[in-house]
Amino acid sequence: MTPTAAIDLTPLALFMAADPVVKTVMAILLFCSVWCWVLTLEALLRLRLLRRDLVGAEASGLAKSARFGEALEAGARSALIDVPLETGGERRARIERAIREAAREPLRAVDRGFPVLATIASATPFIGLLGTVWGIMRSFTAIAGSNDTSLAVVAPGIAEALSATALGLFAAIPAAVAYNLLGARLGALGERVGRLAHDAASRIAAGERAP
Repeated sequence: MTPTAAIDLTPLALFMAADPVVKTVMAILLFCSVWCWVLTLEALLRLRLLRRDLVGAEASGLAKSARFGEALEAGARSALIDVPLETGGERRARIERAIREAAREPLRAVDRGFPVLATIASATPFIGLLGTVWGIMRSFTAIAGSNDTSLAVVAPGIAEALSATALGLFAAIPAAVAYNLLGARLGALGERVGRLAHDAASRIAAGERAP
């Protein structure tokens, strides 16, 4: 009896043996996974630079900040505007709004990739499921055509199909984790920037020179 040839179920072999539709799904998921990590690493780097700059601003003032210094200038320009019948509190609030709006620009540079991460986290499991359903349908068709339900016939097609789901989760899970963790860190930085804006606006409204 001729021994049965070993079935190669490595990821590369499964990809090469997959149906064109499943191959397309796998390629899309691999691209999404790589894109997710690129966006995550870029956001982490930007957050690190922002946090370092913010620590310096908290110690020395917004004027010493390379990224938030323009926010202080925006507040100073707003203070030069004379609004008739404006109370002191309204003037301080207007200056603070100007500082906060200008200070959001460095923060926006971090969260520009967040919508993409959210899309990857929510869409890739369904893309992987599409590849799985298509692969299983193809396997059942092959079984019906060969009239053979042995594991040697079923296993490769089922493995190809399930690998699409695995790739979908491989892309979705890191994207979801990165979206939540990065969003929390960015929110914490935003709160610290808000406190700095409040202090600077109070000083400018009082006629003092903001640090």
